[in-house]
This record gives sequence, C-alpha cells and structure tokens, in this order.
Amino acid sequence: MAAAMAAALRECAAALARQDAGWRGAVAAWAPLLGSLAGLAAQMRAVRRLPWGETPLGAFGDLRERLWRKQRGAAEALLEQLSGRRAELRAVRDAVGAAVAAVLRLYEEWAAELGLAAALCRGPRCPSLADALEGLQDVERYYRHLYLESKLLLLRVSCDSLADLEALPQSWERILERYKEDIVQDALLKVSLFVDNQRELCCSPGS
Repeated sequence: MAAAMAAALRECAAALARQDAGWRGAVAAWAPLLGSLAGLAAQMRAVRRLPWGETPLGAFGDLRERLWRKQRGAAEALLEQLSGRRAELRAVRDAVGAAVAAVLRLYEEWAAELGLAAALCRGPRCPSLADALEGLQDVERYYRHLYLESKLLLLRVSCDSLADLEALPQSWERILERYKEDIVQDALLKVSLFVDNQRELCCSPGS
C-alpha cells in the first residue's frame, strides 16, 4: 500500500515537472508581448495628442483615422496572442489539478488503513506523506491562483484604455512578485525525498 502510494506520488511529480516546463515557457512569453502592447499604447496616445491641423499632415484628412485603425488592429492582435498564452496556462492548471486530485483520491481510499500516524511520520531525511501531499496542494493552488490573476489582468484592459495598456508590464511584474516559483520546486523536492526514502521511513525503529 505504501509502495503504491509512493509510485503514485512519483508519477504525479513527473507529470508536474513536465507541466512546469510548459508553464514557465508560457509565462516567459508574456513579458515581450506586454512590452510590445505598452509601447503600441504609448504610440496611440501620441497620435491622439498630435495637433494634426497644425502640421503638414493635416492635408491628409483621413491619415489620422487610418493610422489609428492600424494601431488598434495591432493592439488587438497582441491581446489575441496573450489570450492564446493564457489558454496554455489554463491547460497546465487543469492538467496539474487533475494529477493532484488523483493522488489525493488515492490517499483518501487508503487513509483509514494507512492511519494518521503513518501519514505524519517523518524520518531524518524524509518528509512525511502529509508533507508531500501538502506540497502537491500548494503547487495546484499556485497554478490556479496565478492563472486567475492572468485572466483578470486581461479582462480589465481594452484598446479603449491606453493608460491600462501602458501599465500592463508593471501590473504583470507585480503579480509575479506575489507568487514564488520556488513553491513548485520545493514541492517536487518533498515528493522526491519521500519517494526515495519512504522505505527507510517505514522500517525506522523510531518511526
């Protein structure tokens, strides 16, 4: 039973490691897109402020409108790319949630037989089963919350609010600062230590 639980944890950790690579790639792609969007918003603001009638460009009556439409179309295309990246984050969130839920269901099935003492028992080099499961829950929560933040960030902006578009890079950085990436690595380390040393933990005289 303990061996089967350890095998399930090992499989879950491997899945999480794979998903984390995809997550990091999707998150990294946000910064340049947000930077481009902020720069474009600054250009759009400049176009709005430009006194066209007082410049030679005023002779081209529809130039301002055509330039505005072109810039707005480019901004909408960048927002569409960000939505695609958000879909990648959602896919990771869902995959991680399913993997963690499967391990927790397995533990619930065997909890009575394993007993609370066994779940809480730690060794010199081995976190407890409860520690490992808690780590997995922390990872699931991390992905879920950060995905929600990314969704809300994009829902709050539009091409009609240039100030919000210009502030997107800073807003995203503030979000990332609230969520530490080492949560994932810490959880995977806990699971790895438990899986590698759980046999020693079970056999330890002091356990």
